[in-house]
This record gives sequence, structure tokens and C-alpha cells, in this order.
Amino acid sequence: MNINSTLFLQAVVFAILVWFSMRYIWPPITKALDERARKIADGLAAADKAKSELAQANQRVEQQLSAARDDAGKRLADAERLAQSIVEEAKTRANEEGAKIVAAAKAEADQALVQAREALREQVAALAVKGAEQILRREVNAGVHADLLSRLKTEL
Repeated sequence: MNINSTLFLQAVVFAILVWFSMRYIWPPITKALDERARKIADGLAAADKAKSELAQANQRVEQQLSAARDDAGKRLADAERLAQSIVEEAKTRANEEGAKIVAAAKAEADQALVQAREALREQVAALAVKGAEQILRREVNAGVHADLLSRLKTEL
């Protein structure tokens, strides 16, 4: 065989192979590569979109957390104010009750003092009558001297 014909034949076979590859093999490979590139671009776009949505979601979460913290702070402040008002109200009621108890005890002491004075007057009057009876050595008529005894009670 001649080298020229071999080279020519090989060139024709190569050209047929190139034509066949470009006609039947290359378009599906190109189509698959383009589709793969499109899928990658779509995936990257979706990842960017998801990243931005995540950032927005994080901002919303931070805003909600901030609002929840503010709300909790307000509720704590309200609870503290309510507790303080309840304590103040209880102190006021306790002071009022204490004042009532002191007033009642004072009134009771005054009443007991009056009763003690009355009892003392009675005893002094009885002692005075007894002393007068012993001095006079005679029996004193209580009915006759009742006016005298009542005056003596008022003077004591």
C-alpha cells in the first residue's frame, strides 16, 4: 500500500468521523452541557434568592424578638407597678386598721377608766359611810343620807 493513499484514506475516515460526530454525537452533548449550565445557573439563582430570603427572615425574627423583649419588659414593669400599688394599698389598709385598733383600745381604756373611777367612788362612798358610822357609833339610814352620798360621789 501506498503511504499517500493510506494517508488520504485516513483523512477521509477522519472527516467522516468528524462529520458523524458533529451531526449525531455533538448536539446531544452540547444540549446536555447547556442544560447542565442552565440548571447550575438556576441553582445559583435559587441559592441567592434563598440567601436573601434567609436574611429577610432573620431580620423579621430579630424584629419579632425585639418586640417580644419590649413586650416582656413592659409587662414586667406593669407587674412591678401593680405589685407596688398592692403593697402601698396593703400598707394603707394596715395603717387604717392599726389606727382603728388604737382608737378602739383607747376608747376601751377610757371606758375602763370611767368604770374604775365609778367603782372607786362607790368604794370611797362606802368607806366614808362606814367611817361615819363608826365615828357616830350608830346606824346610819342610807335612805335618808342618799342625797348626801350622791353629792359626795360627784365631788370625788
